[in-house]
Amino acid sequence: MEKLISPQTLSEIDERIPDALRFAFGIRYRASPTPNPGEPDEIANFAAALLPPRAPGEPDTAAAVPAKRERDEDGDEEDVPRRDLRMEFASWYLKRHDEDAHFGHAETGVVGVADGVGGYRHHGVDASAFARELMRSAHEEAVTAPPGTRVCPLTLLERAYERTAASGTPAASTAAIVSLAGGALRWVNVGDSGFAVFRDGRLLIRSRKQQSHFNCPLSLKAEDAGGVAGAEVGEAPAAAGDVVVVGTDGLFDNVSDDELERIVGMGVAMGFSPLNMAEVVAAFAHEAARCTYRDTPYSVEKRKQLGAASTCGKPDDITVVVAFIVS
Repeated sequence: MEKLISPQTLSEIDERIPDALRFAFGIRYRASPTPNPGEPDEIANFAAALLPPRAPGEPDTAAAVPAKRERDEDGDEEDVPRRDLRMEFASWYLKRHDEDAHFGHAETGVVGVADGVGGYRHHGVDASAFARELMRSAHEEAVTAPPGTRVCPLTLLERAYERTAASGTPAASTAAIVSLAGGALRWVNVGDSGFAVFRDGRLLIRSRKQQSHFNCPLSLKAEDAGGVAGAEVGEAPAAAGDVVVVGTDGLFDNVSDDELERIVGMGVAMGFSPLNMAEVVAAFAHEAARCTYRDTPYSVEKRKQLGAASTCGKPDDITVVVAFIVS
């Protein structure tokens, strides 16, 4: 993990972080020396202080299912009171097949990720094509929006999809887009790319995975007449201090909500920047994906759906975008 986090980042924060994450979450590797019997374990103490598990019986308050919402006749969202909030974000991408894509635009306060459906790769089709064109088109829509525009993620995805499909771009993609519009966070997601919102160290909102069956997410593709009609959309009030993590399934298949909550909580306590946090989250997801002896969300769901008795991660492209809501 330490090789996946830049030396500059570790020097900015704390070089004990990779081993502390491994200790807290059961990864059987340690870069630093194991203490002799009777000696204090600095890594264990660090993990206990900054990565504590949730207390037994403490409720999980995250809203798992976003609420549907309507748009006005022009396709734009209804007015939301404007507050003095803005989005500061950074991203980190670890490649495997190089089929993920993402974008962000600070002026309009919007970020998004997409993951090309890998099955196309086996048919000689560039599985990254649709995801990349979708995110390129979404970014272009955001960049060309009039100053002061409050971005509707659904409208943005709709327009990006229409442009991508009209261009004849092959393959298919999942997608998740989150915007800060006035005093509200708004979102749209299709498939198993998703997002999570944290407030005061706790998971507040978590997107719902959309899939037809195990490991087969819903996706956007040119030949689908339904377009983005099946997308999940929603909104919630934003607050200064909120942390938004948007990612592809390479993140959410390998890092549980509890693990992500604890990593974000550690990052907030230690004063991480969005880039620090994106790097650390992506690096942990990368190690978790390669473990064959511990559970991940992927292995838990695999047992439930297929009855497969396995404990493993799922190696994949990993895209993580971290956005801080600040005043």
